[in-house]
Amino acid sequence: MELIELANILDFEQEGTLGDFPDTVVKGLSYKSQDVQDGYIFVAIKGYHQDGHNYIEHAIGNGACAVVGEKPITGLKVPYIQVDNSRKALGLISDHFYDYPTHNKTLIGITGTNGKTTTSFLLRHILEGNGYSCALFGSTKNIVNGESFATANTTPNLLEINRLLSKSDDDVVVMEVSSHALTQYRVEGITFDYALFTNLSHDHLDYHDSMEDYFEAKRKLFDMLKSDGQAVINTDDYWGEQLADQLENQAVSTISIGEDAGSDVRIAEYTSTPRQLLLTEKHERVSIEPKLYGLHNMYNIAMAYGTARQIGVDSRGAVESIESFDGVEGRFNRIELESGVTCIVDYAHTPDALFHSLNAARELCEGELIHLFGFRGDRDPSKRGENISVSSEWSDRYILTFDDLNSVTPSEMKESLIRLQEVYGNEKSKVITDRTLAIAEAIKTAKEGDCILITGKGLEKYQQDYHHPVHNDKEAVLYLGGI
Repeated sequence: MELIELANILDFEQEGTLGDFPDTVVKGLSYKSQDVQDGYIFVAIKGYHQDGHNYIEHAIGNGACAVVGEKPITGLKVPYIQVDNSRKALGLISDHFYDYPTHNKTLIGITGTNGKTTTSFLLRHILEGNGYSCALFGSTKNIVNGESFATANTTPNLLEINRLLSKSDDDVVVMEVSSHALTQYRVEGITFDYALFTNLSHDHLDYHDSMEDYFEAKRKLFDMLKSDGQAVINTDDYWGEQLADQLENQAVSTISIGEDAGSDVRIAEYTSTPRQLLLTEKHERVSIEPKLYGLHNMYNIAMAYGTARQIGVDSRGAVESIESFDGVEGRFNRIELESGVTCIVDYAHTPDALFHSLNAARELCEGELIHLFGFRGDRDPSKRGENISVSSEWSDRYILTFDDLNSVTPSEMKESLIRLQEVYGNEKSKVITDRTLAIAEAIKTAKEGDCILITGKGLEKYQQDYHHPVHNDKEAVLYLGGI
């Protein structure tokens, strides 16, 4: 790629902007000045904590051949192209630089508050089990050509997506698409063959002004469908029903998922003992014995099944794959202690997710259900009271503890936990701020047949140092449970 090609990509007059450098060969792209090498374009992005425009000279010192940014800047040693939106520009340039690697693949985007990760991994499992090679971009990791890569965000930006997919031999790409990614242009330029909507509930209202704004952010994914693309929507969800109605008015092909008799893939029956799911598809009965727990996961199964069927997987092949799916690390993972106590590590952190996680845990619980959770510092405080209300109603007892504190001090968070408990909780609660000591207390006081549900982090690494020498909730359970 030559620098002159930026004129077409970003739609500006190259004469006078690129100066004496139009034939310069571009060797790479970066929005991090420390990663810039000789011949790279540096895209300056204003973030929430740092502004890339402050690192332009550093990028030029590392060899940047041009800079793209939003602010009016003059006097640089290399060409500077001012744009309205640097994030959008990064996507457009990376698409061109890597020769549009998404264009020869089937693209599936999954959005919603809860269920994105389980649905995406399950769908990949079904496709891989039925002859399709499938890449995945998700909140726990990215997978390309069967190789796993760490991820910093639920949805990487398009530069990272294109960089990985430029070497991909995969037929299909499954991607979790967050509301942040959609509003920050991280997937700008991608057109999807399938767009899935799992549900929408109270979350991220520290970022979005209202549930309506949150919905509109999610809605953007469905504007990115190809002309012959299909939407797969949980129409039992209030917001999903609104979305389906809107798409119907736009003549977008839609597959409905739900318990309603008119659903294209209907959840006809679910029993937990024995675990049995009955779906109906075009009046055909599809019987499944899943390993997953909880009604919410039956929706995830129905979403993945319906999508796989549209792609071309036969019903039997889809069912066999679903029945062999063990779940996702950090998502409702069971650990059986020698004491006869069941511990479950889950990522649930919204009121709706906690409700479903607690009810799924109840399916496994012969005795008491003990719930342990906390709140992230600097994150949406408006859902905290509702979280406590849900736990106080659906657990037999619960322990409030620390999650990631971020910039909040321990004393501030402890005070917040005590205050919230007094307002929204009941007598079934304890506050134990050290997360590992809280887990130790739960295990120590649990009896045979009891179930301990630990939510909020999944397998995420602890940010704080705690009393016991462990790094995540699973390690804590194994260490403290004597396994």
